Amino acid sequence: MTFTTAHLSMSLDGYVAGPDQSLDQPLGRDGISLHRWHIGPDDERHEVDVRWSDRILRPGCSYVMGRNMFGPVRGPWDTWPEEWRGWWGEEPPYHAPVFVLTHHEHEPIEMAGGTTFHFVTGGFDEALRLARAASGGDVDIAGGASAVRQALGAGELDELTLDVVPVVLGAGERLLDGSVRPSLELVESESSPLATHVRYRVG
Repeated sequence: MTFTTAHLSMSLDGYVAGPDQSLDQPLGRDGISLHRWHIGPDDERHEVDVRWSDRILRPGCSYVMGRNMFGPVRGPWDTWPEEWRGWWGEEPPYHAPVFVLTHHEHEPIEMAGGTTFHFVTGGFDEALRLARAASGGDVDIAGGASAVRQALGAGELDELTLDVVPVVLGAGERLLDGSVRPSLELVESESSPLATHVRYRVG
């Protein structure tokens, strides 16, 4: 039995990242505003946000992510001046296999804490197959928008959690761009001053 999820923060106008991703702005211009609900000082975080933040990374699963989620490198990997190893330092938070969608081959990168980045050139279906084999079935689509849309379009997403933040970005990476029309059934929701958290079953 497999179970595949995704968990994304989203602006009121439907963007999960801002435009113009760069080394200095990993989430695009103003994209960091989507995540203040879970990255603020612990003593300032709302109890609702803490509960939902604890769900972002799921124990016992592996991950699939898009190339832009992994880093800002465009084109062949050697166009970057040094080896890119992700945004998260030497010990990424995943502690599990992560399968990165890309058009350019790359050897796996082993990191501290149990995270290994595997680079998949065979498309989303191949990455999902490998991720399920690595975990025994459970997978989280870690982002970004394109990877989650591909999961929805393939009919492979079981649950989608959105943290809807009261900001308007105006541009960037939109999750639901009209290319997929999923059927969503509300399972639960909670709100804080910083976000409305909703979990949907995907039909």
